[in-house]
Amino acid sequence: MAAAAAEELEPEAEPERLAELLEAGWRLLDEVEGGAEASSGAAAVQRKVQRGIRLLERAERAVAELQLFSRNEELEELASADLRFMLVPALLAALVLRQGGPKQRLEHLLRARASFVKFLGVCKDYALGQCELPPQPDSPEEGEAAGHSRRLAAASDQAALLAMAAKRQAKIGRYKQKKEVEKQLASLKPSIDSGQAEEEQLREFYILQIKKWITISLEEIESIDQEIMILSQREALKQDSPLQPPHPSRPPVKPFILTRDTAQAKVFGAGYPSLATMTVNDWYEQHRKRGVLPDQGVSQKASAGTEEQQAKQEEKKEQEEDDDEAVWKAREWDEWKDLHPRGYGNRKNMG
Repeated sequence: MAAAAAEELEPEAEPERLAELLEAGWRLLDEVEGGAEASSGAAAVQRKVQRGIRLLERAERAVAELQLFSRNEELEELASADLRFMLVPALLAALVLRQGGPKQRLEHLLRARASFVKFLGVCKDYALGQCELPPQPDSPEEGEAAGHSRRLAAASDQAALLAMAAKRQAKIGRYKQKKEVEKQLASLKPSIDSGQAEEEQLREFYILQIKKWITISLEEIESIDQEIMILSQREALKQDSPLQPPHPSRPPVKPFILTRDTAQAKVFGAGYPSLATMTVNDWYEQHRKRGVLPDQGVSQKASAGTEEQQAKQEEKKEQEEDDDEAVWKAREWDEWKDLHPRGYGNRKNMG
């Protein structure tokens, strides 16, 4: 652990040669894109991003000082070893996009877009691949007006639909081309890494890398333009809706009663039920002092009185039932005597 801490504290030696700067920055980009860190905001990832940006910025300044690329040259005039330095702006833009900080996001997007456009401009000068420089993004107001006019034109113009279909086909073509280029690069990479590649293989490898990054740059620029539009619209919404000051706390409103006049209220009353004269807590405290709350024995007395009343009611009910039964028996006996007079049925000693 001490050795690991020493490695973290000890700064890594910075390369000096242009080839070493490009190789170190490219390696850091590969580590960031394929790293095992949980998110791009991790401290370890951001350290790699910042170091890669510093290295590629130095490489970009060195390329400009050496004037390796010119619009008056042809691709055949470039040395095979110098082709790789054409990738410096694209690699730098890819690292800039991976910087953290939501507040500086728009700044990072604009810088990365400029680097991608610079790379595509050099590729176009040397007729490398089929790349068309994308138009510059408009300001938020101009972009909104242009987008509105484009939407209106698309709704009424059939050419807009054809343009959208052509754009989709171009995306599909770029995707297929990218897959084919990656396949060819995979076949050339072992010989390049081993250092046994011939000059023709080395030249083909770097040209394939440039074509691959042309496709990546066009895709990234399209995504950047969409994100810039979203951020601009969000900022416009924030400016349109000013922050409302918080409402000051107001004192509680006292209850009042509307009357026709003060004299009527004094003589005849308000005409409404009386307002509450005490709170629930005051009522509870008053009854607690009087000792009539359920937990002060009142409930037991009340329950005892209730049981006694129930017993009396049951006894009275039973007595009433007994009286009803006696009356019923007396009625039956009277009816029987009416139907059976005295001596009825005793015919033994009669003639």
